[in-house]
This record gives sequence, C-alpha cells and structure tokens, in this order.
Amino acid sequence: MPSHEAGWAHADGALKGPSWLREPHDPNALVPSLWSQTAHKDAGDLVVGGVRLPDLAAEHMTPAYVLDEADFRSRARAFREAFSDYDVFYAGKAFLCTTVARWIAEEGLNLDVCSPGELTVALTAGFDPARIGYHGNNKGYPELRRAVHEGVGRIIVDSFEEIERLTQIARDLVTGAGAPSSITQVRVMVRVTAGVEAHTHEYIATAHEDQKFGFSITSGDAAEAVRRVVAAPGLTLLGLHSHIGSQIFDSSGFEVAARRVLALHHEVSEELGITLPELDLGGGFGIAYTTQDDPSDPAQLATELTKIVEHECRALGIDQPRLSIEPGRAIVGPSMCTLYTVGTVKEVALDGGARRTYVSVDGGMSDNIRTALYDADYSCTLASRHSDAPPMLTRVVGKHCEAGDILVKDEFLASDVRAGDLVAVPGTGAYCRSMASNYNHALRPPVIAVRDGVATVLLRRETEADLLATDLGVNP
Repeated sequence: MPSHEAGWAHADGALKGPSWLREPHDPNALVPSLWSQTAHKDAGDLVVGGVRLPDLAAEHMTPAYVLDEADFRSRARAFREAFSDYDVFYAGKAFLCTTVARWIAEEGLNLDVCSPGELTVALTAGFDPARIGYHGNNKGYPELRRAVHEGVGRIIVDSFEEIERLTQIARDLVTGAGAPSSITQVRVMVRVTAGVEAHTHEYIATAHEDQKFGFSITSGDAAEAVRRVVAAPGLTLLGLHSHIGSQIFDSSGFEVAARRVLALHHEVSEELGITLPELDLGGGFGIAYTTQDDPSDPAQLATELTKIVEHECRALGIDQPRLSIEPGRAIVGPSMCTLYTVGTVKEVALDGGARRTYVSVDGGMSDNIRTALYDADYSCTLASRHSDAPPMLTRVVGKHCEAGDILVKDEFLASDVRAGDLVAVPGTGAYCRSMASNYNHALRPPVIAVRDGVATVLLRRETEADLLATDLGVNP
C-alpha cells in the first residue's frame, strides 16, 4: 500500500491519511486479488495449495518462498489461451528453476532468458532451445557462440558490437568451425527503444531514450541496425522487438510504442524491399501488490493489444506481423508468497506525538530487495492464528543492518501481533528469489511448491557450508 508518512502526526497522536488508512480493514481477511487462487484462511491458518503454512514452517523453517503450482499453471495457461494467435514467451528473469521451466514447456509457452546461467537452467530442464529467446545488452562472443551452437531460436540484438559478433559466428557456421551441421542461420530480432515514457519506476522503465537497452528509433540507430543485420550473411532478421518497462497498467504506452515501432517496420519494408515476419511487444504487465493496483486479465490485455496493432497496421496499409509477448511477473508474481516468523515488535514515536509499530521478521532485503530498490509496495497477513484484537498500522521490516530494510511499508495487522507469529507477504514470485542475496551473510530461503496438500522443495535453503564454499581465504 502507498506510504503516506508526511502529515500523519497529530497532537493527539492520531494518524491521518487517505481513506484506506482512516478505515482499517479486518487483519484476518485475505484480499483475493493479492493472493494465489488456492490461498485461504482456515481457523486463522493460511492455507495455500492445500498445505497449512504453519505446518510448512514447522517442517521447513522460515523465511520460505511458497509457490502455488496450480495457480502458476493456471496463469500460464490463461496467457496461452488469451493470446492464442501470438507466441507467448515466459520471462525467466522473473523467477526460473528447472521445475518451472518444465511447467512452462508443459503449458505450451516459450521461454526468455538473459544470461548464460538462465540458459543453463533451461537446457538442464530439457527445454527445447528452438523455443528460447535470448536477451541481454552485453552479450559477449563466447555467450553468443554458445547460444547459437545450442540452437537458441532467437537472439534479441542490442548493440552494433553484438551484430558484428553474430556476423562472425554466422561466418564460422558457413565454414563449419565446430558448429552443428544442422545450424545454418542465426535468427535475430532488433530491440528498439520507442521513446515512450512508461508510467512506472525509473529503474524499470525501458523504452525512453536515456537508458542502456536497445537501438533508438529517433536517432536512426534502429534503422541502421536493421540494415546491418539484413546485409550480414548468415543472419536472418525475424523482426523488431520493443519493451516499454515493467509493472505497467496503462495500455496507452503500448499504443504509442506500437505506432512508432510499426512505422519503422513499414519504413524497413519500403527501403529494403523486405517484409519482417514478426513483432515482439515485450511484457511488463502489472499485477496487484496492494488494493491500490488494478491489473488487466490476459483476455483484456489480448483484446487491447490486438486492437492497437490492427489499427496501426490498417493505418499504414501493411499486413499484420506475427506477434509475441513476454509475461513473467504476471504469471509467477501472484503465484508465490513469502512466509516469515516475527521476532520483535517495537513501538516508536513519530513527530507530533503519533506512534508507529515496527514488526521485525527473520528475513528482509536479502530475500526481497524490491521495496528498497524500487520503493515497491506490498501487503501482508497474519498466517498462523486468528485474532480478535483491533487492527494496528504496522511497518514490517527485516533483520538486516540497514534502515531501508523494509518489506511492507504500511499494513494493518492485529494489535496483539507478537514474537513467534507467522506473517505472509503475497505477490513475491517475481524478482524476489531472482534478486535474493547473501547480504549480512544471510542464507537464501528455499522455494517450496505446494499442490493438493503436498509440499515439494524446488530450491533448498542455503547452508553456512554454501557460504563458505567460495571462501578460499581460510588456511588449511
């Protein structure tokens, strides 16, 4: 929920703010839009995938990421069905492990990766490399060579240097320099920046001019990149790629981007006499982290994006290219929650006589950096008991040695919240485990899939032995 610290303090100690702060909600209730589809409360216990989370905590300890398999598969399937005329690529950077890669394959989706490590996970899972797209703004020669030799289906080029490297790799294919004989062409897309100011945090907006991704349409670099790819023997240009950012709710950004990218698509056809068969609109579809968020469902997104592209193609008098999208957060984000144990509860005085209660849990910015990094908002609930105590505005914080170690900036919990209680934070499937760290030498939590009353560890909890495995400074 949005933070509204400014102006809270009153002489009588009361808090003021918007209506959702003045009218506390029931801290025992779940807001369905924030949780996975199987999540519910039973006698105060949070149950996900048929598993009582207090039982899960007793067996696996906390913190722990809890992944609702049925919910994940349902959301993946919803995108595949709504965008049946598109190619749907799951953005692996949101969260990826070998099991999730297999789920994605089984649900009929393709996969985006953006690093050698993500490619390794996908290939280890047996994912068909022809259904993989490879992103990244700084792909070196060995990385590109491996992607080509593994048979990756498309490489999204992001710089002129990368085009040169791929041209050399394609030349080596022709000469048979150690490449599989079945590979004769390198299939690429050109990532362009459309100059769109997406309504999101600066660090996750990726279509404005002053950032590291893609070729600028305005400067002419995008058109020049297309010319170079088309002229390079051994490279096959599939089309253009555009991504405007993340956690986007307003389709107007996609409309402006599509107009500019399709205009370039048309210019390429006119100048070079070729028709680009594909267009990738990217991803970044928002999810509900709090009650203030109102995301579109896949069917609505499909309708809006398809109308946008159809309208622009009619205006330009061109055939509609094959479209693709890249949802990641919109699939895995709501499917996961993070479970914590409360350690301390502390009331602090604010200016003007108001007070705030800090609830400290056994995780923090090492398992969810997004609040500190993006000023992201989250919700939470008491997960281990029912309480009849009145609601109390709290701030849920971690145990790290940083004042900015905040997980949930503002949430109503029962006023009798105490050490030993379990607290669960929904919507943590995207980027939380992917961006987890060992700050303060914390151990990264496990990822535990739940379905039909069964809990399965997908990624185990790290151990102190894992921390020391790379520490070579101890004398033997």
